[in-house]
Amino acid sequence: MNLDFSPIWISLKTAALATLIAFFIGAIAARTMFKYRGKGKGLIDGIFTAPLVLPPTVVGFFLLLLLGKYGPIGRFLRLFDVTIIFTWYAAVIAATVVAFPLMYKTALGAFQQIDINLLASARTLGATEWQVFWRILLPLARPGLISGVLLAFARALGEFGATLMLAGSIPGRTQTIPIAIFFAAESGNMSQAMLWVSVMLVLSLTIVVGVNYWNDHRPHQRRSKRAKEGHLTLVDESLLPWDNPVAPLTWESNSTNILPDPIELIVDIQKKLPEFTLNVSFSSNQLPLGLLGGSGAGKSFILRCIAGLETPDEGCIILNGRVLFDSRRGINVPIRDRRVGFLFQNYALFPHLTVAQNIAFGFPKTLSSLAIRQRVEKQLIAVQLQGLGDRYPQELSGGQQQRVALARALASEPDILLLDEPFSALDTYLRDQLEKLLRLSLTHFPGATLFVSHNLEEAYRLCPNLLILDEGEIIAQGPKQDIFDVPRYFRVAQLTGCKNFSRALIQSENTITALDWGCTLRVNEPIPESLAHVGIRAHHLIFTGLTEQQTRSPHNIFAAWLTTTSETQHRMTLYLKLNSAPTSPFDYHLQVEVFKDTWNALQKVSYPWHIQLHSTRLMLLQNSSGSVSLEYQPSHLSSMTRDD
Repeated sequence: MNLDFSPIWISLKTAALATLIAFFIGAIAARTMFKYRGKGKGLIDGIFTAPLVLPPTVVGFFLLLLLGKYGPIGRFLRLFDVTIIFTWYAAVIAATVVAFPLMYKTALGAFQQIDINLLASARTLGATEWQVFWRILLPLARPGLISGVLLAFARALGEFGATLMLAGSIPGRTQTIPIAIFFAAESGNMSQAMLWVSVMLVLSLTIVVGVNYWNDHRPHQRRSKRAKEGHLTLVDESLLPWDNPVAPLTWESNSTNILPDPIELIVDIQKKLPEFTLNVSFSSNQLPLGLLGGSGAGKSFILRCIAGLETPDEGCIILNGRVLFDSRRGINVPIRDRRVGFLFQNYALFPHLTVAQNIAFGFPKTLSSLAIRQRVEKQLIAVQLQGLGDRYPQELSGGQQQRVALARALASEPDILLLDEPFSALDTYLRDQLEKLLRLSLTHFPGATLFVSHNLEEAYRLCPNLLILDEGEIIAQGPKQDIFDVPRYFRVAQLTGCKNFSRALIQSENTITALDWGCTLRVNEPIPESLAHVGIRAHHLIFTGLTEQQTRSPHNIFAAWLTTTSETQHRMTLYLKLNSAPTSPFDYHLQVEVFKDTWNALQKVSYPWHIQLHSTRLMLLQNSSGSVSLEYQPSHLSSMTRDD
């Protein structure tokens, strides 16, 4: 039997070329649709994936209408004496069309699995959109893209219906293996058909096994090699000299990017969000400004607007006299040109790049290799990670990863540093260590700093000034001591950790009635006409009669009974009812936080205890500083969900 092996060669070269074309077109289409947020996205996606669900003969028929001698493309090509139908090129076109949807959908799915913070981080480090695509999106989507190539090749290799209609079955020219199988079986030559089927099975299984082996072993080769050499031991963070760092994270002394003096950030923006309208206006100098507020208040969104990751509806953002955004003048500086350092909550380190490559990502492209190595090493020493530049992020602990992220953010010499809850993913010990490093770094950072956190004590330690947000509105801003000591508004007191509130009525010039506590209180400060509540922080209440908490003032002292307790490792929270014994565990007026030595002394005192709400510690609160609607919650309910 004379067997013509040309179908093998035709099938392989047709599938290979079709896969190559489908890869580039599919990846670009997937990247475009990944970013596209306009109208008709579903329709466009449906058109791209139609060849996947349509019968191959239908696809072939449409191609015949387009490329035939009476079709629009066919007529145009005839002007140049070019014919596509019944040529090898027709087989390639048919295979490309049917392979494209698999490549497109697989690539799009791979792109959608990538953490968008990685892309945002690359943009803030100065990468263009194409650099983000080639250096971040494609490498991170590599496993999915390889799967797409495999599926596209297999689909192109097995294409039959569209190819037969468009290219025909010309032996030695357009007859692929699937077509050869069909005509062999149709002519009754089952042995030849079985031979071609066996060839197809061998080719398909070889490709699948080869790609799976590559995927399973390639990503781990470098790590396995280092593991065998004994170089993967993580640094013990408890042994690092945190209190005496080698060097702070600073600018290069010869930098040409000298920041103007004084440093100033001006933000005045509005943005309609699903839950509320963000409407903020504030300015900040070089000192770190802390943004506090409940979840979803708009804190992180403000940072993203400053970085250019989100676009306000109206307003302006000005940094050091440079306009980053102005809706009236149509100015919206690209992210890569804003010179912003962004420290994300989840670090956003590029997993396919080493520590050194992560830090150097935002360096100017004009730097020499020697200069890059020197600057990277300086940053690694500053964050106590010297010698770990060739590691990958997944080979580091959480604290080490966050230090790399901080070094990367500052290495690009930004004009402003944006910190979005940078320690929330760390345990208590590492939070403390990283906070020390950040506090030292900020003392040497010459730009403006905005710090978002849910941790009140953390923000208080790091930021001289605070800004309190509630549902997109600024309800307080100023020095941290003023905001905590004299909050003025009920919601500000809540968000800064106060746990004890009561509705209040004015009785006289210096006397109010606390309705929910059932007592009359003497106050020192002027009573606002719009008084709504009185509050006192849990650690400001005083037990009289104890040597540790003696008081010289005779006012605002009441009998108190213990309802229940809550214990932490160092302190006790006591839930007290004033003037009478409680009737249930939920029958209380105030909660008091004391150290355990005070608790031990209190247990020796018989009831009723006596507690003082000192007039200098009382907070006279209004309902709202603006349009924010505040609903009163009884202290025994609101206190259960607040931290002091």
